[in-house]
Amino acid sequence: MVKVVVVGGGWSGCAAALSARQAGAEVVLLERTDMLLGAGLVGGIMLNNGRLTAALETIALGGAAIFGALETIYRHRHVDFPGHKHASLYDVNKVEPLIRHLLNQQGVIIRFHSRMAGIKQAKDQIVAVILENGETIGADIFIDATGTSGPPGNCWRYGQGCALCVQRCPAFGPRTSLVKLAGSREYALLKEDGTYGAMSGSCKLVPESLSSQIQEELKRKGVLVIPLPPELVRPQKLKLKVCQQYARADFATNIVLLDTGSVKLMAPFFPLDALRRVPGFEQARFADPLAGGQGNSMRLLAMAYRDSSLKVPEIANLLVAGEKQGPAVGHTEAMVTGFLAGHNAVRYGLGIKPLILPPTLASGALIAAISNDLDHNQPGSRSYTFSGAGFFQTMIEKNLYSIDQQEIGERVAAADLTDIYARPLC
Repeated sequence: MVKVVVVGGGWSGCAAALSARQAGAEVVLLERTDMLLGAGLVGGIMLNNGRLTAALETIALGGAAIFGALETIYRHRHVDFPGHKHASLYDVNKVEPLIRHLLNQQGVIIRFHSRMAGIKQAKDQIVAVILENGETIGADIFIDATGTSGPPGNCWRYGQGCALCVQRCPAFGPRTSLVKLAGSREYALLKEDGTYGAMSGSCKLVPESLSSQIQEELKRKGVLVIPLPPELVRPQKLKLKVCQQYARADFATNIVLLDTGSVKLMAPFFPLDALRRVPGFEQARFADPLAGGQGNSMRLLAMAYRDSSLKVPEIANLLVAGEKQGPAVGHTEAMVTGFLAGHNAVRYGLGIKPLILPPTLASGALIAAISNDLDHNQPGSRSYTFSGAGFFQTMIEKNLYSIDQQEIGERVAAADLTDIYARPLC
């Protein structure tokens, strides 16, 4: 049996572990903190715009279990907010135990408090990862799903300091990169102003710190759009966001709130004194990041060079997923790349030709777009998402965007890939 070690338990790591397990591998998932999902613990937005297309593709490809689990904890379905249609909002307070239970049921071995500190390597192969406590864990194939935000030094250097965010680096140690430890190259997103990285795009507010009217209306509708007084409008903040699909004027001239169990404020940060000048927010308090009046986590600073199968070229047994594989931003984007990386890890372990998703699928087109940037020596020149920021328009122009499950299933069938992720390879 092929043994796969996945480093990093965010959405991409969880999807990769599930996919590798479904393909028949023994899977160990290493997470440096005490919870899975990382940024997914404060995210909550699914199925908006082209993300619905990508989710339906992944379901048809054999990744239905993870999306089926999410269906049980959606607080709101078919929600529209500025620039986005038919979103579903999952409960961020219920999602981690749900996904943990799913992976346990599937037989994935989850190791918490397992921060990677080093590796053992033989020529162009990784032999084992070494944990902080000195324990060595070997495998045939490794997947780096460590993400691109943190350590705190990056937030100081490229952002506005450590904002005490969901990454919890001060408590559990900073993120470490398997790609970097293996001696392979990484790159960062280059913004128009010449600076690197991008700031996470939203904050959490404590619901009870808002007026009862706001709480009740948000719980009922799922979305609230509250106009800002002209003196509080700061359009320049939009350029800071990693989620450029939300860099619309609506998000500068309004407070946009989403009900994800917590109150999701769609801004990278909002000065607390200014926020408390808006009616209903007089006692507002940030939940995560705790310094959400000042800044947020910095991301897209540690992406890997990889091919279209998501393998790192210089290392024979290393694949990447999530933001580590390139500037694809969002939960669905993380899952899509995680499923491919997990499946291909088993293929590489068995010496089988890897799967490359065709451009007839939105998922394949997104991965190919990042590959094209790498091939043309333009790494980090732009970010991608199924829900906006240019790529969604590309999906529309190429007739890839669809919300018709039957139509999408037929596309997957035409590529002879129906349930490919659900078929054991060993």
